Amino acid sequence: MIGKLKGTVDSYGEDFVILDVHGVGYVVHCSTKTLTALPQAGEAAMLSIETHVREDMIRLFGFRSDAEREWFRLLQTVQGVGSKVALALLSILDPGGLATAIGLQDKAAVGRAPGVGPKLAARIVAELKDKAPVFGVVDATTAKLVGDIEDKRAPGPVQDAVSALMNLGYPQAQASAAVASALRTAEEGADAGTLIRLGLRELAK
Repeated sequence: MIGKLKGTVDSYGEDFVILDVHGVGYVVHCSTKTLTALPQAGEAAMLSIETHVREDMIRLFGFRSDAEREWFRLLQTVQGVGSKVALALLSILDPGGLATAIGLQDKAAVGRAPGVGPKLAARIVAELKDKAPVFGVVDATTAKLVGDIEDKRAPGPVQDAVSALMNLGYPQAQASAAVASALRTAEEGADAGTLIRLGLRELAK
């Protein structure tokens, strides 16, 4: 199995790069984010590689980091997610963004990827919820607060603040995350107005 390739960029295709390694051109399929981060043709590049072997073909997938490759593998443990959908997800969200979206159960963010409908997005965030923090940077306390807010277990002022932010056009997951972050800095028993103001400050960062 090939785990890493280091060579010279030969040329690009719609969803792949040809990497010249000592005169051998390897066709490596990549996410849009990875392709745009690679240098111009003729320059050196290195990619972490995932090798898929089938009876009729061997296909290589390339990533900027081992973390991105691990997410590619993890995503495909979800029913309905193959290599094409996994690359589509990694094309719109980097590993940190994907971990945050899943940790905060942000189905809308995950659903922006081509080929990911509402049902599949819900399945992805549900099945990977407990695995996302292993690869991401989601704060466990914030994730719990978001869960309490979305399950209507949070205090009234908190729910009112989330509703107000949603009325301003923010998605529920984003509004919940902002208010959850606001709760970490607000005084105990803060009213809805205070949480809205602090939440908007978080969203403006």
